Amino acid sequence: MKNKLQREFEERDEGIQVRLNKYLSESGVCSRREADRFIEDGRVIVDGKTAVTGMKIFPEQEILVDGKCLRQEREMILLAFYKPVGVVCTTDKRWGDRTVEDVLEYPKRVFNVGRLDKDSEGLLLMTNNGDILNKIMRAGNYHEKEYEVTVDKPVTEEFMKQMAAGGIPVMDTVTRSCRVVKMGKNKMRIILTQGLNRQIRKMCEYFGYKVIRLKRVRIMNIYLGNLNPGAYRNLTDGEMEELYELLRDSSKESVNKNKAGGSGQKSRQRSE
Repeated sequence: MKNKLQREFEERDEGIQVRLNKYLSESGVCSRREADRFIEDGRVIVDGKTAVTGMKIFPEQEILVDGKCLRQEREMILLAFYKPVGVVCTTDKRWGDRTVEDVLEYPKRVFNVGRLDKDSEGLLLMTNNGDILNKIMRAGNYHEKEYEVTVDKPVTEEFMKQMAAGGIPVMDTVTRSCRVVKMGKNKMRIILTQGLNRQIRKMCEYFGYKVIRLKRVRIMNIYLGNLNPGAYRNLTDGEMEELYELLRDSSKESVNKNKAGGSGQKSRQRSE
C-alpha cells in the first residue's frame, strides 16, 4: 500500500501549465534558482525552441536539458544518505571535488534537500520531489535539524548557554535560539530550526571555539542511524507517513522574515 506522500506525489495534475523552472526543480534537475540560470544560458529547449525565463509549459511537452529529454518520475524517491567529509553538495565539477552524485551513484536522478559543507558529514535527504525540498527548507517552517559537534576545547556551561540563547551575528542576520546538550568534554549536541551558511561553525567561532568535527544525525523525524559514510537507504513507510504529517501544514511560500532572524533568510538557508 502506498503511503500518503507517495499518493500525493503521483496525483499531480497533468494538462496544467506550470513554470518551467518549477518543473525542472521537481524533476530533480536542479533547484529553481539553478533552473533559471540553465534557461538563461540556453541549455533548455522546449518543443525544439530555446526556452526563455519565466515561461510556462505543459508537462507533456518535449523538454531537453543539455540535449537530454526530460521526463518526470511517477514514483517518488526519498532517501537518507550519509555524506562523507570531503564531498560537496553541488553538481559543479569545475573544481575537481567529489560530489554527492559521484558518491551516491543512484540509478535515477535525485537531488539533495539542503546542504552540508565540504568539511561536514552526516545525514542528507535525497529526493526527486521539489515540493518536499521546498517545504523542509523554508526558514519559516522551523523544522528541526540535529548535529553532533566536537570542538577544540572543553565545552562549558556558559558556552552552551550563550550558544542556546541565540542572537549571535551570522552574516547580516542573527541566530535563533536553539537547544544545546553536552555529550562529552569537548562534544555537544545542537538542535537548530535554522540553516544559515556554516552556521554552527560561525556560532562557535564567535565564542572562540573551533569545530573539529560536525555530523548531522537528524532532519525532522529522519535519523542517520547506523548508515556508514557513502551509504544510503530508502525511508521506511513509517518515516514517510510521519514526515507527511509534519509537512502537511508547512508553508510552500517564500519566507523573508522570522521571529529572531531579521530579513533575507531565504538565500542563506544552505549549509552548516
